Amino acid sequence: MPFVPVSQLQDYVGKELGRSEWMTIDQERINQFAECTGDHQFIHVDPVKAKHTPFGGTIAHGFLSLSLVPKLMESLMIMPEGLKMAVNYGLDSVRFIQPVKVNSRVRLAVSIVDVIEKRAGQWLIKAQATLEIEGEEKPAYIAEPLTLCFV
Repeated sequence: MPFVPVSQLQDYVGKELGRSEWMTIDQERINQFAECTGDHQFIHVDPVKAKHTPFGGTIAHGFLSLSLVPKLMESLMIMPEGLKMAVNYGLDSVRFIQPVKVNSRVRLAVSIVDVIEKRAGQWLIKAQATLEIEGEEKPAYIAEPLTLCFV
């Protein structure tokens, strides 16, 4: 992750930071997420039944794809120099636009929406994270994750 001087954080507002590497969402990952969350809806875990849906097969849980934000964003997200720790502060918004079908490849496009100094030494960075699906015109979602940085 790139570190920038606190005095330059505002310079990134409105700028795209780039795109992550591609990640394949396979059935094993979907099944593991179902096991962890207890969400075993057939559309996620039963390829035979899911084949007869409009999607033609299983799809990833929306929250599975959303949970990838920290991992996919880590090499792109700017952080203030002197960072002691950063915590997930939540999301301002998230819209699921289309499902991620099994064996799709996804990547995250990240830009900075806002930077606010909440208190001395605490910076709140609001990003826009768009999960792109290889070969699809529309993304899986657009979210606005918040990161609170302590310097």
